[in-house]
Amino acid sequence: MINTIFASSAELNARQSLIRTGVLAVVGSALLAISAKVQVPFWPVPMTMQTLVVLLIGAHGGVRLAAATVLAYLLEGASGLPVFSTGAGLAFMAGPTGGYLAGFLGAALLSAYAVEKGFAKTLLGAAAVFIVADTLILALGFAWLSTLIGAEKALAVGVIPFLPAEALKIALATASMPLVQAFLQRSNHAE
Repeated sequence: MINTIFASSAELNARQSLIRTGVLAVVGSALLAISAKVQVPFWPVPMTMQTLVVLLIGAHGGVRLAAATVLAYLLEGASGLPVFSTGAGLAFMAGPTGGYLAGFLGAALLSAYAVEKGFAKTLLGAAAVFIVADTLILALGFAWLSTLIGAEKALAVGVIPFLPAEALKIALATASMPLVQAFLQRSNHAE
C-alpha cells in the first residue's frame, strides 16, 4: 500500500513536471516569436531580439526546458506558423537565416549547460558564457550564409553589422543573472 502511494506520488510529480515544462516551452516559444518581430531591417538577415531571448531561455530555463523551447519554436516555424522574422516553412529555414536558427538551439543548450555547471556564477563568468553562446549563433549563421553568398559577403552583411547589437544583448543577458537569482531566492524563501 505504501509503495503504491509513493509510486503514485512520484508519477504525479513527473506528470506535473512534464506539464510545467510543456507550458513553459510554449510560453518561451511565443516569446521567441515575438522577439523575431521586434526588428531592424537588414539584408539578408534582419536584426531581431531573438538572440537575447535565446540566451535568457538557456540561462534561466535549464537544459531540458531550453531544448524543448527552442525545438518547439523551430518546429512551429518549420510547420508554416509565422514565428520567424519574415517567413515560415522549411524553405525559409533553408534560406539565409537557416544557420542562425540552428545556432539558436546550440546557444540555448550551451548557455543552459554552462549555467548548470556553475560557469556563470559571477558577472564575468556569465558574460563569457553569453559571448561563447552568441558567437555560436553568429558562427553557424555565417557558415550557412557563406554557402549562399560567399564568405567575404557573409561576414560583411551577416556578422559585422550585428556585433554592436549583440554586445548590448550580451550585456543585458549578463545583467539578468543576479536579478533572476535574487528573485528565485526570494521565491524559495516565500515557500
